[in-house]
Amino acid sequence: MHKQALRALACAMLLAVLPASWAQAPKTVLLEDLTWTEVRDQVQAGKTTIIIPIGGTEQSGPGIAVGKHNARAAFLARKIAERLGNALVAPVVAYVPEGGYAPPASHMRFPGTITIPDAVFEQLLESAAQSFAVHGFRNIVLLGDHGGYQQDLARVAGRLNKAWGGKARAIVPPEYYASASDGYAQMLRQRGFRDDEIGTHAGLADTSLQLAVAPQMVRLEQLQRAPRLGPSDGVYGGDPRRASADLGQLGINAIVSNTVDALKKDTQGR
Repeated sequence: MHKQALRALACAMLLAVLPASWAQAPKTVLLEDLTWTEVRDQVQAGKTTIIIPIGGTEQSGPGIAVGKHNARAAFLARKIAERLGNALVAPVVAYVPEGGYAPPASHMRFPGTITIPDAVFEQLLESAAQSFAVHGFRNIVLLGDHGGYQQDLARVAGRLNKAWGGKARAIVPPEYYASASDGYAQMLRQRGFRDDEIGTHAGLADTSLQLAVAPQMVRLEQLQRAPRLGPSDGVYGGDPRRASADLGQLGINAIVSNTVDALKKDTQGR
């Protein structure tokens, strides 16, 4: 009888706790970790900004895994959304234009790269943005980590904003990519690094950013032992051998801060 009473008490306590736990959404800004009712409730409570992180699956030399842009876009989008306080983050777009495949061109000359046509990419983004607008998001941010499709993002935003007529807004913050490219390169120059080290793809800048975001994706010891790499290796205009997570963190901090400031201005009152 005593055991039955204890079991009954335990069941009653469990039933009392479960509804409260169900009512609390997890502490996350990631859309894919929320239920549809949790998304609905957060939008109604004021989280009306959605960030679509756009990466790409491409070669980055022999020292960085092909998912570089995807990991970086996801990491930075989460940091930006957390700082904004009124934003959620959509799943990463990992399939982007990377060159032709008949014959292979650009990054498609290296195994592991995945490409899609520009028109397909733009249609994918438009459909995703339209989905979010239907569900109450008013600021749809296209956050592109790769320089090759920045014009695609601008075209998509232009068409969406024309179609929406102010009911929702597509935003491509130029501060994001500018901080990750020219802005970061300038920071490295101020610390004594040369342009032929910094590079534009898979050089010191690219590798340092990745070390700060996802060090497991960088083969740093292999890079440090290797001779200088070049275009035939997939490294453009740079030398990754002196890359470090500390240098990368400087860039990460600037990207997040500059993008958050820009988005706050763009979305104020919306």
